[in-house]
Amino acid sequence: MLTNCGGEPNFVRGLKKTGNTKLVKKLNKEEILRQVIRHGQISRADIAKMTHLSRPCVSALVDEMIQEGVLHEVGIGDSSGGRKPILLEYNYQAKSIVGAVFEGSTLDLAIADLKGEFLARHRRRLVQPTNGDLVIQDLADGLDQLLSKSGVERDKLLGIGVGLPGITQRRSGTVSFSPSTGWMGLPIRQEIEERLGIPVIIDNDVNMMTLGEYARGVGIGASNLVYMYVGTGIGSGVILDGQFFRGSREAAGEIGYMMIGPVHNRREGEFGVFETHYSVPGIFRQAQGFLSGLQEGSSIIQQLINHANQGNGKAQQLLEDVYRHWSYGMANIISVLNPELLILSGEMIHIDEKGVNRIHGWLEEWIPVVPRIEKASLGDQAGLVGAVYSVLEAFPSAKLLDK
Repeated sequence: MLTNCGGEPNFVRGLKKTGNTKLVKKLNKEEILRQVIRHGQISRADIAKMTHLSRPCVSALVDEMIQEGVLHEVGIGDSSGGRKPILLEYNYQAKSIVGAVFEGSTLDLAIADLKGEFLARHRRRLVQPTNGDLVIQDLADGLDQLLSKSGVERDKLLGIGVGLPGITQRRSGTVSFSPSTGWMGLPIRQEIEERLGIPVIIDNDVNMMTLGEYARGVGIGASNLVYMYVGTGIGSGVILDGQFFRGSREAAGEIGYMMIGPVHNRREGEFGVFETHYSVPGIFRQAQGFLSGLQEGSSIIQQLINHANQGNGKAQQLLEDVYRHWSYGMANIISVLNPELLILSGEMIHIDEKGVNRIHGWLEEWIPVVPRIEKASLGDQAGLVGAVYSVLEAFPSAKLLDK
């Protein structure tokens, strides 16, 4: 077993003098891995140049990393003279990651490689009415079905990112408030890890969607953005200066509790005022008062637009009311946070051009600075992409070297 290499970079020379050769070796491997990921494909000789490690040291460490499955050889590179070099590449299939997001009555799961590319997806309907125990059981059953569909072995999983409804304490692994599941201050991450047998990252479902759009969607390149989501409830994700803003108790973004709409005597554990009236179920209930034949599971906004375009005055009136109240929420968020980008998602992606112009006009009338407004680009993949990226952030590539 290799315990030492000559020519270590400056940042590990002091460590070598302490005799901690195991740590020096790990740091050298991490530096090799960084160079391989950075360059995509690279030869052993070029790694030696980049890291200032000796060629024998690089060759020995690379051979170990190939045996461990972290690197693999992918072909022959160009030569400026002499023998052509063998190119190395990071093995993005060394481990797999699972993303899972609960939304309303469905659970979406995906399994991805270490690039975040999906290998397989699975969707299942949840037992209704649900509770915390059923949610965890559905997750366990869904993971089993996903692994069976993808052919990936459980011991190859690096971890799972789970987007959950409610106020989620990511650091402590608890859910402090979730009306739909009944979780109130419970150690959900620990319970899920015990059930699944793999590391778990939990976060609010809308935060997972926000991360997805930020990492791979319309939010790429934006340092300050708000992601506004309308579905079973209403929520938002906030990124400021390139970092999630979570608040003192990780409850930032719970805009469903804004006092927008008719105020009712809300009991503890119920949904907020805004989402009671202007989430998908709230709008659906209002539309049922004058429209027959509404299709549950289909976009309520699209159905209202269709009826309004056919001259239904009540549909036009409700649509106008919904757009206006959604705009109140947007104006409140923008006035406080001044984002460069506001992403509309969930049911709001069905707003037509006329509706978008109407909303933009109100915002320009009400507030001094209106940000760029875009519809989410990833659709129902946003949460899954974010869930996968949450694991990649928590377990960086260097973790694969911890054996």
